[in-house]
Amino acid sequence: MRVAVDVTPLEQTQAGTARYLNELLPRVEREVTVERLRGFAHGKPGTLWLDLAWYPHVLPARARGAEVLHCPTYRAPVRSPVPVVVTVHDLAVFRRPEAFPPWMRTYSRAVVPRVLRNARVLAAVSEFTAGEIETILRIPRERIRVVPNAADAAFTDDGPRAGGEYVLAVGTLEPRKNLARTIAAAERLGLELRVAGAAGWGGVEAHGRGVSWTGFATDDELARLYRGALCVVYPSLYEGFGIPVLEAMACGAPVVTSRGGSTEEVAGGAAVLVDPLDVSSIVAGIEEAVARREELRAAGLRRAAHYSWDESARLLVAVYREAAG
Repeated sequence: MRVAVDVTPLEQTQAGTARYLNELLPRVEREVTVERLRGFAHGKPGTLWLDLAWYPHVLPARARGAEVLHCPTYRAPVRSPVPVVVTVHDLAVFRRPEAFPPWMRTYSRAVVPRVLRNARVLAAVSEFTAGEIETILRIPRERIRVVPNAADAAFTDDGPRAGGEYVLAVGTLEPRKNLARTIAAAERLGLELRVAGAAGWGGVEAHGRGVSWTGFATDDELARLYRGALCVVYPSLYEGFGIPVLEAMACGAPVVTSRGGSTEEVAGGAAVLVDPLDVSSIVAGIEEAVARREELRAAGLRRAAHYSWDESARLLVAVYREAAG
């Protein structure tokens, strides 16, 4: 079986979608033949070219001859000569449009619903995201398959750990990550807060008393930070999955995360859940996580073991075969 895969996101990010591709593609290639298709993606001109030329015209033309075209984000053709599989990581741009740049909001409103409705099969990264696709875009649940993320091999509890007593926040500096409330909670407790993540958008900065920002961290650096943390604080306002929750648990770190969304699903009872809009709730969550450190460590390791990139690759190949009919 021959599958064309759009790997353009590897030009744009080192975060979630890049992890998804880098982990799944080598495993998928054990079962199917993968043709990697890559578009130009540097700066605003590159983004415009992708949205106005690559996805609607160039990519579907280059995918001719494949049995399936897989687009690992919802940037994908509306029409294609071959069946399209689209991975949906989240629908944050519909739930929280104010957190995104104007062009992304405009493109998403105009194009994404058509892309997803015309795809043969949608691969959602969580049950939560599958439900969002059905609720927000009215796409029947029977057209959606769940193919979850997992933690990379670098994230284990066996290895070096960073020194000091600190709580850790992980994620690109952008509005959804709720960093201002995390900083306020750490300040109330008089705890050092280390923030690991690339610069993003929306004017979000990692500043405050006792706050240090590492910038982008490699997997090995991030694993050291997870292992050494008193707890990992991830009270995101909206996620489609929440890979840092899983990475932290795989490294044996207690986790504090948001109640009522995908991160609660991923945590599976192995994290302290808080109201992300209430600083006092985050404060109490940090205190509880530190107090229950050993209990949460054991529960998190068990939970992280439920997720596997090998199993996710098996599920994705099944999606390809279904889409090809």
